[in-house]
Amino acid sequence: MADTGILIGAADGVAQMLRLDRANRHGIVAGATGTGKTVTLQILAQGFSDAGVPVFAADVKGDLAGVSQAGQPSEKMLARAQGMNLALTPAAAPTVLWDLFGEAGHPIRATVSEMGPLLVARMLELNDVQEGVLAVVFRAADEQGLLLLDFKDLQAALTYAAENARELGARYGNVSPATVATIQRKLLVLEGQGGAGLFGEPALQLSDLMRTDGAGRGYVNLLAADRLIAAPRLYATFLLWLMSELFEELPEVGDPEKPRLVFFFDEAHLLFRDAPKALLEKVEQVVRLIRSKGVGIYFVTQNPADIPDAVLAQLGNRIQHALRAYTPLEQRGLKAAAESFRPNPAFDTAEAIQALGVGEALVSVLDERGAPTIVARTLVRPPASRLGPASPAERAQLMAQSPVRGLYDEARDRESAYEMLQAKARQTVPEPEPERERERDRPAVRERPSELQSMGSAFAKSMLRTVGSQIGREIMRGMLGGIRRRR
Repeated sequence: MADTGILIGAADGVAQMLRLDRANRHGIVAGATGTGKTVTLQILAQGFSDAGVPVFAADVKGDLAGVSQAGQPSEKMLARAQGMNLALTPAAAPTVLWDLFGEAGHPIRATVSEMGPLLVARMLELNDVQEGVLAVVFRAADEQGLLLLDFKDLQAALTYAAENARELGARYGNVSPATVATIQRKLLVLEGQGGAGLFGEPALQLSDLMRTDGAGRGYVNLLAADRLIAAPRLYATFLLWLMSELFEELPEVGDPEKPRLVFFFDEAHLLFRDAPKALLEKVEQVVRLIRSKGVGIYFVTQNPADIPDAVLAQLGNRIQHALRAYTPLEQRGLKAAAESFRPNPAFDTAEAIQALGVGEALVSVLDERGAPTIVARTLVRPPASRLGPASPAERAQLMAQSPVRGLYDEARDRESAYEMLQAKARQTVPEPEPERERERDRPAVRERPSELQSMGSAFAKSMLRTVGSQIGREIMRGMLGGIRRRR
């Protein structure tokens, strides 16, 4: 079964299978809260794992981690399995735990440069003017050869921009110190949410998300998101960055027999909410083209209407749990969901969506020709792994046995821009006292800089003004950080 497809469930005794050779054509799992989306996600994740396909998924409520433990099927689950002629054998999937905050899993880090001004602006909820200033900061740092890799680097670059706004404005356009100050305040908010830990080294290597175990099963990579979801922009921006990295770094493979990686994006509506046009175009491009890299993306959300039509059109495999339609907006969403399926003459799709029970879904997948199958009202199969979360002791055991243990757990702080700028500041020696006395008697002439001074020298002068006392030096240590290159 795992060689050709994943068993989703049965409709009138007919197995509903997700074909592995069509799984990179993306998909959607939709439905109201409490209708069984998480269980369906768990079944799919374990099915891909059994087929040797690594999985990345966000564990928004903490209960998806049960995939790492063998299940204890109830009588009801056994009866449903028997009705599908399914031998329900308890089994766990090999699992790696990740956490942006480094508390419930291995830390995940990216560099500021890799994230880029567009995604950082999205994370900080900047307007167009603020995003433009941030782009200037990135551009100036790039031209000076100073990579922005961690949170303190970005703070330092903004300090530079504020103190050299006139010179930067002459080259790149208006840079308002007030705008820079607003961006700095937003950085403080992000830091308070724990977002500073996202930036730094060692940076995540995509190959570590694409591992298989000794038995050939794909690892299920779970991102702890129960705390992260409280910062929705940070959550959505990080996952979009990860999708983009997969798209940019993986080679073309066409349509493989099975995906190289399957990516589940839970609470997908957060990605598109209030997103600017440029960001929506980027998402559409990634979804449209990443399938040729052998990556399948599956959006998990309450209503298909949460996803723009241009993206929804790329999702060939669809599993729809129950929807409720009490308001005009919900009714329009229900109608759109029903019309997205290939009709089944045996029932009215819109009525069936509202009548589905927990553990039931309307299923339409791509057949061997790549065409969607007629929608079928399906009883979803019970999972072989545990329903519910893993205990702290079980999570600790997973961490101890993790294939990436020790690779990301400790942050590295190599010689960086901070140390380089400190060295420049120490090399700037004050003039001898007699020379300063003679200067005092000369007419005051202010030289106009002939060109934009380097970021390094500007920072050095700024630091000399700031670090005149021990307190000043401590403040600067908190503001300036290191540039650390990806290993």
